[in-house]
Amino acid sequence: MLDFTPNPIAFQLGPLPVYWYGIGYALGLAAAYQVLVQMARRAGEDPDVVGNGMIVVAIAALIGGRAYHVIDQWALYKDDLLKIVLPPYTGLGVYGGIAFGLVAVVIYARRLRQPIWRWADIIAPALFTMQAVARWGNFFNQELYGPPTTLPWGIPIECAHRIADYPCDTFPFDTTRFQPLFLYESLSGVLGAAFLIWLGFRFRNRLRPGDLALTFFIWYGVVRFVLETLRHDNWTFFGVPVAQIVSLLFILPALAILLWRHRDRDLTDDPPSRPKAATWGAPGRAAEPEDDDLDEPAPDVAAA
Repeated sequence: MLDFTPNPIAFQLGPLPVYWYGIGYALGLAAAYQVLVQMARRAGEDPDVVGNGMIVVAIAALIGGRAYHVIDQWALYKDDLLKIVLPPYTGLGVYGGIAFGLVAVVIYARRLRQPIWRWADIIAPALFTMQAVARWGNFFNQELYGPPTTLPWGIPIECAHRIADYPCDTFPFDTTRFQPLFLYESLSGVLGAAFLIWLGFRFRNRLRPGDLALTFFIWYGVVRFVLETLRHDNWTFFGVPVAQIVSLLFILPALAILLWRHRDRDLTDDPPSRPKAATWGAPGRAAEPEDDDLDEPAPDVAAA
């Protein structure tokens, strides 16, 4: 079992501390950017779109994620509202980040007249990648942990970082370890990204634009729903963790849409912007010509 607790500060720049949480977020964005560029090329889309779009979506996701976390952990901020906007930032809510980021993606794609469903598929493995890296910031902040455990990968949590349910008087620091929920989400991100990328290659001809994004919503929703059963500091609604309610709002519509869209093979899916370069993701098909157009005789050039 782990026998030390991490320092949330990575290093000092003069009087300014640099926190591991921020480093994790930055590294996650960098890793996500690389995935976005590579998947965009393989999906037959313009990777140059990623640059500015990444900045817009990242800012929107940061605002949404912070807002969700503050509401979720309101007890930590209600007596000192400046902690909401001043560093160190000790948490982001993934669902808030996804919601705000999704709105930003739709607006940005529409402004550039980009295929939204195709870009959603490209973004999906990048989101998993971001999650896999950035979740380690929770480790350094000693947050996102579950109940006490005897599992060999259990982690110690200092008394100052514990919720009221786990006081050191009852759960001594030297002998108590906790479920590392951040680690489970990080591993889920690694596996989820690998699965979506594999799916985009292996079953390409069976996919429709948007299938990979919908699969992401189902995967992440299921994992988060299960992990919420291990948390004791949940934001609840009539006794039900809000994250589980939101998880179901992700899982059920995504599953229904996925099944509905595959009830037949619609030939009006948008093809890739660069079809010859596309080797990953749904191939897409343009609409077939109308029967009237096929039967219309060719013009009589001689008569003209």
